[in-house]
Amino acid sequence: MKRADQIKTALQRLNSPTRDREGAEILDIDYYTPFLLNAVSSAWGRQTSAIYRRDFGLGLTDWRVLAMLNIEPGITASRICDVIRMDKAAVSRSLKTLNEMGHLRVEQPGADPRKRLWWLSKQGLQVHVDILAVALGCEAELIKGIGPEDLETFLKVLRQMLTNIDPK
Repeated sequence: MKRADQIKTALQRLNSPTRDREGAEILDIDYYTPFLLNAVSSAWGRQTSAIYRRDFGLGLTDWRVLAMLNIEPGITASRICDVIRMDKAAVSRSLKTLNEMGHLRVEQPGADPRKRLWWLSKQGLQVHVDILAVALGCEAELIKGIGPEDLETFLKVLRQMLTNIDPK
């Protein structure tokens, strides 16, 4: 039995992520989870990034870093990368941008720049408050029409998917 066949037989689904087209198996993107996750993520990123750039001069990565620094003040860039699952170069660029804009304060306990500890400045805290209001409004639009129980189930499923592919 081929690996693909083993995977197919192991999955219990109501709808198949593939369909037949003239004897060839093709993806059915309406039921292929990675496609739908990426489509939602890409659409979300385009919409929110445009708003954050227009209103705050910041991108989506910057917002994610700001949010993480508000959640865990006084953390390293490495910790930010681990939690928000972003590459170090993107986080480093964002920290540089946010710091230059006056949104951060930094402490370097030793000679190693990788050990820098980052916090939001007073200005950064205010920017966080302002963007958070916009972000929550965008989220409300995203989840409009989804019942509370369905949303909680969906979030549980997303957390399980994340654990399946990137356990931390």
